Amino acid sequence: MRVRTTARGWTAVWLVVLLLVQAVAFLAVWRVAVHTELGQWLDTVALTGSRIGQDRIDGPVDRILNAMSVVSLVAATAVIGFIALIRGRIALAVTATLLIVGANATTQALKYGLARPDFGIDLERVYAGNSLPSGHTTVAASVAVALVLVLPPTMRVAGAFIGAGYAAAAGVATLSAGWHRPSDAVAAYLVVGVWAALAGLVLLVTQRERAQVEPADAHRIAAAVLGVGGLLAVLACGLALSSLVDLRGTPPAELARRPLFVGYAGSAAGIAGTMGMVMALVLAVVHRLVPRHQG
Repeated sequence: MRVRTTARGWTAVWLVVLLLVQAVAFLAVWRVAVHTELGQWLDTVALTGSRIGQDRIDGPVDRILNAMSVVSLVAATAVIGFIALIRGRIALAVTATLLIVGANATTQALKYGLARPDFGIDLERVYAGNSLPSGHTTVAASVAVALVLVLPPTMRVAGAFIGAGYAAAAGVATLSAGWHRPSDAVAAYLVVGVWAALAGLVLLVTQRERAQVEPADAHRIAAAVLGVGGLLAVLACGLALSSLVDLRGTPPAELARRPLFVGYAGSAAGIAGTMGMVMALVLAVVHRLVPRHQG
């Protein structure tokens, strides 16, 4: 029993660390992307670059974005709750629902509560105000993470890769459609990551003392693939955007095709990479939060 209590204590510490790291990362993204001229310029370069070849991907992008509505969110939440209930996990059903509702409510509150200074960079959207975090991206990411929580251990890896892929595609789609800046999607993933850590703490508190955690359910290789792949994509994003810094005195609309594409492609890699890392963190710890045997 003492070993079990110690393991739960370390898991709780790990979740608190994850919560704080992702909250700090959100603040850093918001501060740099919204409150610095360089951050706004890089976001605008990526948005301007998204017009390259836009007519070729309009169809898939529209299908992805149109699939995310209030009705679809409610339906997905109901399905996720149902999966948890048929597994006999009432606390899990409630917690997964709270994760989805909390993440999306937080995104809407931040979007309308945060201010965006005007540095005269993105003149086309000067009257649109703040758009960080992205609501559509939060919907996709919160559903993906909640689904991984409620799936049985044998289906978690498939759910994690499919969910991360869909959420990443949704984030890139908001950029490709010109709906959101790259930082909006990245911030949305971090909001979901914070709520995932909070949900993990709730599950840990409500977990029965006799619950049996199976080490075989850890899925370490899959979590490593998602995490390392995501990290490499984020590093590629950093390299791509850093190569544009010397051009920051040029208005984005006057840049050549190559730097615009670099900004767009690099930002898309950063969006996908962030989602991969968030999902990797969830997959690495979910076997301790939702053990195979309740006890």
